[in-house]
Amino acid sequence: MTATMDLPLDDRLQLGVQTIHRRTEPATAPWLPTIDEMAELVGLVDRCFYDSMWVGDHVAFTIAIFDPLLQLAQAAVVSRRLTFGTGVYLLPLRHPTPVAKQVATLDHLTEGRFIFGVGVGGEFPKEYEACGVPIGERGARLSESVAVLRALWTGEPVSHAGRFFTFEGVRMLPPTRRPGGPPIWAGGRTDAALRRVARRLDGWMSYVVTPEMFRDGLAKIATAAAEAGRVFERGFGTSHLLFTRIDDSYEKALDAATVSLSQRYAMDFRKAAQRYCALGTPQQVAETVQRFHAAGARHIVLDFVGPYEERDRQIERFAAEAMPLLADLRGPRQPGA
Repeated sequence: MTATMDLPLDDRLQLGVQTIHRRTEPATAPWLPTIDEMAELVGLVDRCFYDSMWVGDHVAFTIAIFDPLLQLAQAAVVSRRLTFGTGVYLLPLRHPTPVAKQVATLDHLTEGRFIFGVGVGGEFPKEYEACGVPIGERGARLSESVAVLRALWTGEPVSHAGRFFTFEGVRMLPPTRRPGGPPIWAGGRTDAALRRVARRLDGWMSYVVTPEMFRDGLAKIATAAAEAGRVFERGFGTSHLLFTRIDDSYEKALDAATVSLSQRYAMDFRKAAQRYCALGTPQQVAETVQRFHAAGARHIVLDFVGPYEERDRQIERFAAEAMPLLADLRGPRQPGA
């Protein structure tokens, strides 16, 4: 038995869709997304029997991007079934006290269907500079911020004296909808990030890793959790953000993924797309998802790449042609689905 088997993983595979508002790049005209555009997308994801919707976060990025918490608050009005999550929120860029209020509010507005995915970022140093946060402190700030969040979410008077934040007798009301607050999952691939997950967080979120790398990361988390005597009373979440493109052939999917991801990350992404993306026919894409599930991932979040105008069709095609191939991993539909 591998170390990963010691973690209390979910029983079934869950599938999510990443990103609500996204514009075509390159573009020169003003970007003016609409409420109807958001509502139509969330409704489509709901009708296609995905399990969740996720939004990423940057203060300053290579392309236009909105605040994730505001987007999810609006999206939650459309669906009474979907879970919503941040994948991932750059918590070290913010003071954790107002974030605690925002996330507690979102936990209520989603009726308890929210997962708070957090991360440290760092690939865009200018956003740290703009927020007045030393980039070298981001890991330590995330760890302390998580402690602040959980204390404030109790609704009881709490005090905190840490390296970065200090306060006495603060009571934040209302407490979160769920006792203990929403699950906090964290990204990261370094050994330090994996140890942080093992000791402090409720789950792990990965991206740009292979199934083999995912399995190795979970093994490190399991080992560190055992060494720390950690008990995951609410289970342990395992999530992977998977860049995905369905097409008539692998080559066509690779070409489309390369164009959009190279634009998004301001670099030639072709080799990375070959290694890390789920590309090709529905069968090929489903097989990639199956490999991540076998490695321990229970929440696969699909970021459908390619021209923005084709995203709805990608969502529908995956649901119609790839999702049935994963039915044995997903189990029966849940009540209300």
